[in-house]
Amino acid sequence: MRPKDHPEIRLAQRDDAQAIHAMLFEIAATTGSEDKFKSTPADIARDGFGDQPLFEAMIVTDDQKPIAVCLYFPSYSTFRGQAGLYVQDLYVAPSHRGGCFARKLVAHVAKRAQETGKAYIRLSVDANNLIGQRFYEKLGMRPAADERIFVLDGPAFSTLAGE
Repeated sequence: MRPKDHPEIRLAQRDDAQAIHAMLFEIAATTGSEDKFKSTPADIARDGFGDQPLFEAMIVTDDQKPIAVCLYFPSYSTFRGQAGLYVQDLYVAPSHRGGCFARKLVAHVAKRAQETGKAYIRLSVDANNLIGQRFYEKLGMRPAADERIFVLDGPAFSTLAGE
């Protein structure tokens, strides 16, 4: 019998694309957004692990089974004059919640940011996700009361891009 591996946090690799996709779908399912979730494992593999990756992800495995992920990409603040990282998604399997994996993932992302010359982390959290908001505040993050998120997509995006 092989001894159980301790949970490991590492930079995700192309072979993790299917597992990352499954965890991202769980975020959509939990928030009632399955109808908005359009990505495929092939999208994750292409965009995260190609010649010019558009994002990175830290993944947690327990006995080699993926149980948590934090997906992020580069950001730049003209006001700060500094580069940072934007956390797009953070997920921990229900079976492993309460084990500090979310905190450890964000800490690994912060370390990755520092190692790559970045000075901050930004993210957005659903306005109704009070647990998430409290979690991020416990990490030392603060809401940006002076900012609002705007999105341009769908037909409005196509119309503007066609001008």
